[in-house]
Amino acid sequence: MKVYINGKFYDKKEAKISVFDHGLLYGDGVFEGIRSYSRLVFKLKEHIDRLYESAHSIMLEIPMNKEQMSKAVIATLKENKLTNGYIRLVVTRGEGDLGLDPRKCKGHGAVIIIVDKIALYPEKFYKEGLKILTVPTVRNLPEAVNPQIKSLNYLNNILAKIEAVNAGYDEAIMLDSLGYVAECTGDNIFIVKNNHLYTPPQCMGTLRGITRDAVLEISRRDKIQTHEHVITRHEVYISDECFLTGTAAEIVPVVNVDHRVIGTGKPGKVTLNLMRKFKELTKKEGTRY
Repeated sequence: MKVYINGKFYDKKEAKISVFDHGLLYGDGVFEGIRSYSRLVFKLKEHIDRLYESAHSIMLEIPMNKEQMSKAVIATLKENKLTNGYIRLVVTRGEGDLGLDPRKCKGHGAVIIIVDKIALYPEKFYKEGLKILTVPTVRNLPEAVNPQIKSLNYLNNILAKIEAVNAGYDEAIMLDSLGYVAECTGDNIFIVKNNHLYTPPQCMGTLRGITRDAVLEISRRDKIQTHEHVITRHEVYISDECFLTGTAAEIVPVVNVDHRVIGTGKPGKVTLNLMRKFKELTKKEGTRY
């Protein structure tokens, strides 16, 4: 594996940054997870745009423009000769001292691009469905660390993941501060009721997911009524179908939430159709390399 760091490629064992980098010391930085399918980078522009939005929000200057960043992603994929891959794009504040003050960070931060393969969930979950539960850790307040910012500090999500794993589950629902369903530890959540599609709005502690937006786009094209508004756990329990979306997860069905069977207890027809349509979309939409 070759890792891109600030314009150069390094072998995996030699890919290093300073222990004084604020990305390591404080989670001071931003990232994106991107997928390529058959040498086609899916929604590269949207991912790059979101990266720069996150950086702008935390006043982090990225030392290259969007076009240069996109070319660096493509170059890293070519360097590693990957046809299908997962791309982790990381930008840190850079090397500073042991204090918080970002003004102490010298020069520009580190731009890191890692490409590899990823399988977030076992294949059986895509065929049989996933069982999840609600955990005590709530999603970050928008007034604190806004969930729209994909920062390197993912401790909020990791704590929720730990609670899920300790309870014997692979994934968990996180609520917002008002008790509404926000998202899962690494995925957006959807429910289907009477052939209508529902997902929490972006303003309620949820990330603007690229796959989430793709699913909404597919659904509207298929004349499925879509709704973005607050969802309670009760509405999840009585839904006909439930599924999660994310770059790494793609679309994975959910068949049980908090020990309540969802619908028939099997992946539903709307979910299965969206899974099929999404796979078709990844074969034709993206940046070729």
